This record gives sequence, C-alpha cells and structure tokens, in this order.
Amino acid sequence: MVVKSYRDLIVWQRSTQMTLAIYDMTQSFPRTEVFGLTNQLRRASVSVASNIVENYGRISTGEYKQFLGMARGSNLEVQTQLYLACQLKFGDQTSHERAEGLSIEVEKMLNSLIAKL
Repeated sequence: MVVKSYRDLIVWQRSTQMTLAIYDMTQSFPRTEVFGLTNQLRRASVSVASNIVENYGRISTGEYKQFLGMARGSNLEVQTQLYLACQLKFGDQTSHERAEGLSIEVEKMLNSLIAKL
C-alpha cells in the first residue's frame, strides 16, 4: 500500500479511533472531573494523533523520530490516566477495555515505526 497522506497511516487511524473512544468514555465521568481526569485524558489522546500528523509533515528522519517519540509519550500518559480512571471506577468496563486496547495497539505500532527508522 502506498501512503499518499497521513490519513493512510494505520497508526494515525487507530490513534483517532482511540481519541473518539476516550471522548465517548469520559462523557460519563463525574462533572467534578471535567477539568481533571476528563480533560487530561482527552488532551493526551488528541496529542497522540496530532504528533503523528505533525511528524508526517517533517523532512528529516531525526524530526520524524522526535515527534513519534512525543506521540509515544502522550500515549503512555493515556494509559496511566486510563488506569487511574479504572481504579476510580469512572466509566464502564467495556469503554475502558476498548480505549486501552486501542492505546496498546498504537503503542506497538509507534514502537515498531520508531525502531524501523
């Protein structure tokens, strides 16, 4: 498959699916968390896809790796925040499992892409 656009990148597709799953999941979080864990989870998940796209537009391999590393860091933030949300019993189990599964898939893809560069 020829990559003509960042939209063709499977890692970008999965990261946006993760973000949508997180937005859906966090709608049921307590209102007291709107500026806490809800906001943090949403911002970190958006950052994953955003950094993948930003690096796609770069020219050098070094810049590309740097932004993939930032995407990986944001994805690990998502995983930590999902863990905390689960421990606090925010959201339902099915939503957690979907978001976490996508995050783990994105992590593997990012690790593989970084290793290949």
